[in-house]
Amino acid sequence: MDTIKHYSNFPATGVSLRQMVQFGQNVSTGTLFRASQFLSEELPIRLAHRVQELGDLPDGLNEMPSIKRVQEWYAQSFEEITSLSKPSLSTDVKERLSKPAKGNGRQSRILSETTHNPSVKPGQYKSQGKENGGGKVSNSRRYYSAADDNGDWPPELGDFNARFSSTLEKIKRRHDSVVTTIAQGVLEYKRKRQRMQIDQNIQAFLDRFYMSRIGIRMLIGQHIALTDQRTQSDPNYVGIICTKTNVRDLAQEAIENARFVCEDHYGLFDAPKVRLVCDPKLNFMYVPGHLSHMLFETLKNSLRAVVETHGSEKEEFPVTTVIVSEGREDITLKISDEGGGIPRSSIPLVWTYMYTTVDQTPSLDPDFNKSDFKAPMAGFGYGLPISRLYARYFGGDLKLISMEGYGTDVYLHLNRLSSSSEPLQ
Repeated sequence: MDTIKHYSNFPATGVSLRQMVQFGQNVSTGTLFRASQFLSEELPIRLAHRVQELGDLPDGLNEMPSIKRVQEWYAQSFEEITSLSKPSLSTDVKERLSKPAKGNGRQSRILSETTHNPSVKPGQYKSQGKENGGGKVSNSRRYYSAADDNGDWPPELGDFNARFSSTLEKIKRRHDSVVTTIAQGVLEYKRKRQRMQIDQNIQAFLDRFYMSRIGIRMLIGQHIALTDQRTQSDPNYVGIICTKTNVRDLAQEAIENARFVCEDHYGLFDAPKVRLVCDPKLNFMYVPGHLSHMLFETLKNSLRAVVETHGSEKEEFPVTTVIVSEGREDITLKISDEGGGIPRSSIPLVWTYMYTTVDQTPSLDPDFNKSDFKAPMAGFGYGLPISRLYARYFGGDLKLISMEGYGTDVYLHLNRLSSSSEPLQ
């Protein structure tokens, strides 16, 4: 715990989508080793922040069994990364690793700088109480450009890369059910304290915690995929980032999934129809998994509202429309439903965790939902707030405008400039 406390004094280093793509384009043993070095310093800092924050939660929330369990997972992952033995390298190998690759006689290819994330106020998702006063200053670890790859690398590097990647895979699996386990912890707290709603402090903690988790999983998922990419290569993918994410295909798939879940949940023969208006050729650089998740969650909400408003016996439901437009800065998706809307006084509640319009919040068996992406039709009020974090993570946003008595428009803005940093500072 002392080591964790020490690491938690260092600030995290934000990385942008564009940096991840530039970095991962030509993956070699040396480049992967550099990435492993960066992550073996960066991930413990991020994990340490979370362990500390879980331990400091107010009002007895830190004592809830599910919260303690998650804290142990983070501490265990911290220990596994920090205790991984590093290879001993000769001076000239170290020298080669520290020099960035030369790009055809040009100056070395240091990655483009990140820009400020436009969707986030400074400090909005920053860990509390650290990095100020006596805190450490960032020694600004770079998310490095490629290593100088002329010539072979010693086998120890390849061996360390393989060990590091399999450690990350184990950690990623361990943390699969963090969202539902934390949700379970908040439910335990609400029952014990007999609270209906959670207060602003806990809301802000959940935002920070889940935003940080998106970042940790992004870095881990990207690294595992880059390690794999050396054996199987799709020209449009760099790790888990697709440089030509086709919006129409993903939207169509999300529509089919949401309609299927809706039919299954309400026992309908035919779920409400969804009309998609989108240029079939529209594509941009993004993480398809994130976009699928956000679209599925928002569509599921819309379809549920339509069925509940018009009654599941109805033969013909009003059509929900998804319109996609391409601007210079953003690609925006508007999802318009005729599901009766939300009263204006309830709009802020839509973004709070555990707020749900479902009468009976399902009991959360942490194992029921190993991946974040197979949610029940109407869950425990996590769909919209977490989707908004996914949107903001790469500089986009999710907004909701409602006409009570008619329906709701959800605007999903996706930033296509891809240079904005993760919202950590």
